[in-house]
Amino acid sequence: MNDLAVVEVGKDAIYTLLLMVTPLLIAAMLIGLIIGLIQTLTQVQEMTLVFVPKILLVFIGLIFLLPFMIEQMRTFSNGIFDRIVALGT
Repeated sequence: MNDLAVVEVGKDAIYTLLLMVTPLLIAAMLIGLIIGLIQTLTQVQEMTLVFVPKILLVFIGLIFLLPFMIEQMRTFSNGIFDRIVALGT
């Protein structure tokens, strides 16, 4: 395996990671922004108020996005396995 193949595998790994995590991060960021605005408007500065909705939203998002995430990991793993088999021939 040459240097270019290693870099390509790393690039594919980072791309797959970003593809899987981005929807959950965006959802957590949006709910944090909304709750931050509500806290600013009502002047309720409770630190724990932000965490519960974020955790719930991330868990619900994880439930709905899990099939997509599994498919992305399966595709990435199949690519890695194909590269391993190609090394043996």
